Order: sequence, then C-alpha cells, then structure tokens
Amino acid sequence: MNIQSDNKNSIGSADITATNNTKYIKLAATIALVGNAMLSAMMLIAGISFSSTALVGAGIDSASDVLIGIVTLFVVGFLSKPADQKHPWGHRRAETIATAFLSFFIFLPGAQLIIESVSHLISNEIEPVKLSSAAIVVTVISIVGKLLLAYSQFALGKRANSAIIKANAKNMAGDVLTSIGVLLGFVITHLTGTTYADPIVAALIGLWIIKNAIGIFSDANIELMDGNSNLKSYRVIVDAVDAVEGASNPHRARMRNISGFWDISFDINVNPRFSVAEAHAIAHQVELEIKERLENVYDIMIHIEPYGDDTDEAFGLSESEINDGDVE
Repeated sequence: MNIQSDNKNSIGSADITATNNTKYIKLAATIALVGNAMLSAMMLIAGISFSSTALVGAGIDSASDVLIGIVTLFVVGFLSKPADQKHPWGHRRAETIATAFLSFFIFLPGAQLIIESVSHLISNEIEPVKLSSAAIVVTVISIVGKLLLAYSQFALGKRANSAIIKANAKNMAGDVLTSIGVLLGFVITHLTGTTYADPIVAALIGLWIIKNAIGIFSDANIELMDGNSNLKSYRVIVDAVDAVEGASNPHRARMRNISGFWDISFDINVNPRFSVAEAHAIAHQVELEIKERLENVYDIMIHIEPYGDDTDEAFGLSESEINDGDVE
C-alpha cells in the first residue's frame, strides 16, 4: 500500500523557497560576473605587460569564473519553471547539469596553463618577469577582491542552498591562494633573481585549478547519479519513525538531492489491523517529524507494509544498516 501524505502544502512551500533561492542565486551570479570580469581584465593586462605567466594564469582563472556567472544567470531561468508532464520533479536539475558542464571549462584553462609552463621550463625559453610596484599592487588587489567575492558567494550559496554557487565559492576561495602564489613568485624572483619561479608558480596554479574542477564535477556527479554525499541524513528517517507511535522498521530508504531540495522515499511497518485512514495518519505524522528535523524537503513518499512482511528488498537502506554505522 503506497501512502503519500498530503503534500500540496509541502510542494507549495518548496516552490516559495525555490523562488526566494532563485533571487539569491541571481544576485550571487551577478556579483561574481561583474567582480571577476574586473579582476580578470586587470590581471590579464598586468600579466602581459609584466611578462608574468603566473599572473596571466590567474587572470584566465578569473575569466572562467566570469563564464560561470554567465551560465548561472542563464540557468536561473530554468530553475524558476514549474513542473510539467515531461518534468514532474521540476527543472532544478538544470543547475546540477550546468555545474558539471562548467567543471570542464574550469579544467581546460588549468591544463593549458600547466602545458605552457612546463613547455617554457623544458625549452628554457623563459622571459624574465618585469617586476614593479604596479605588479605587486595588482596582485594584492586580486587577493582582496577574491576574498570579498568568495565571502559573498559562500553567504549567498548557503542561503540559497545552491550547488553551483557553493561550487563557485570554493573555486574563488582557491583563487585567493592562487593570487597569494603569484605574489610569492614575485618575492622569490626579487630575492633570488631566478626566472624559474614564475612558470613553476603558474604550473602549480594550473594544478590547483584542475583540482577544483575535479572536485566540482565529483559533487555534481553524485547528485546526477541520485547519490547522497551526506549519508548521515538517513538518521533523520529513523529518528522520525521512532518518534511516531504505531510506526516501525524504516527500510528501503532512499534520499536524493535535487538542487538543494530533498526527495525522500522509504517503507515502514504498521499493525495489519489498522484501517487505511489510521495508516495514513501515521504516515502523515512521520512526514511532519521529518520536516521538523530536515530543511528544504520537496517530497516524501512512504510505503506502508504490515508487520511480518519480510519481502526481500533489492535497494535502499534498512534501519539496521543505518544504526550499525554503515552510514556515516
């Protein structure tokens, strides 16, 4: 017996939350786009002017962040579209797809930067960096600018519970280290007079960019595969069932995240002598208990089974698996 509790209010509140989240995503994307465009132009011009491969690399990295901002603003239009017959869960997966797609655009400039830097080191064709106070000022400005941008993205990404904004926040936090690396390369060049510091720093920046790209793709891939990186969330189901008299043995539990919203499905056992109305009331109470413990719930499907039904389960997690610590 499948019993889905009254979810009209749940979905309605989810739609309101989604609308509010969309506003924060749009704001975060706009801030990132404008801020990174300014920083990218400044670093690219300075990097070319002072013959700094590392500074050019940092500028290219910021240019990829501009692309993220543009695509994010484009994706916002899909997020606000209501569910339809072809997309009964709505269109919020567009954000996850865009996040995975953008990881490749972050990866490519990182790989190119490594290839170019290693090529210069092997061929020993390294143009000396033209150190000046202007180059240092540009680098310091980029550090401060990236710190401010990272902070804004973390704050807005948390408020909107947005995967793409959170990913961009991590990327910009890494960009702070990138700019610090450029500054460190300048210091080493000034103190030692070597020409190798700049391409080495540039190669390290490329590796950092690639690391961020792989991390962003990995997180997006978990969601696209209907996985769950926050497996401790399954404790919410067990605790909710334990809190409701007449409900027991949560099993075949599945939790997936759809761009910041939870879609939950699981089975529970009830007394076989209960009426449909009584079983429905129990399922509805379990649903309310889950919502008390977990934010941004889009939908909950509860399947009712009578005590003693030991049908083999082909998928999902059982209460014993959760309680035994297999889910951590």
